[in-house]
Amino acid sequence: MSTVSVVVWDVGNVIVRWDPRTLYSTIFPDPAERDRFLGQVCTMAWHAPTDRGLSFDDNCAALAAKHPEHRDAIWAWKHRWGEMFSGAIPETEAAIAALHDRGVRQYALTNMSHETEDATFAMSPAFALLDGRIVSGREGVMKPDAAIFQLTCDRFGFAPDEALFVDDSATNIEAARALGFATHHFTDPAALRPALEGLGLL
Repeated sequence: MSTVSVVVWDVGNVIVRWDPRTLYSTIFPDPAERDRFLGQVCTMAWHAPTDRGLSFDDNCAALAAKHPEHRDAIWAWKHRWGEMFSGAIPETEAAIAALHDRGVRQYALTNMSHETEDATFAMSPAFALLDGRIVSGREGVMKPDAAIFQLTCDRFGFAPDEALFVDDSATNIEAARALGFATHHFTDPAALRPALEGLGLL
């Protein structure tokens, strides 16, 4: 019998769709040029420090100094951040609402800048149904570090084996599983509800 009574949600590409290509397809219409920019200039490794608390201004300024030919495109990462999103994922919104109706405690655990937190958490009414959130940019630690998973458990008062962790990152899923969480690797929105039902949450 499942002991899981809590759900911990990732945000990007689990609750809302996020992809830098959504923005940069308008800046670099040529796919090869866009891929070069995102693969060599505004990379996810470059972005990661903002998820640990570095300001967008500091991160963009440092990169623009190295790549002055791409200055405007680099600063678009900050000024046009909202254009990287393409709406909420209906299956996840429905699951959050159904779990809320059943009284299941739900939390967000996300790698996200504190500067974009409020705007992102306003993108879906489902966020208002969550009981709390942990944002890496405010805590100075990010997934897959075990410390942020333990912080989530300690702050909200549950043990890892009482929680289901849902994330689109296989690396984060592996980290949570190693700590004792039940996990669901979010790759197909249609597979979410059956996973929740299988644990007796719905």
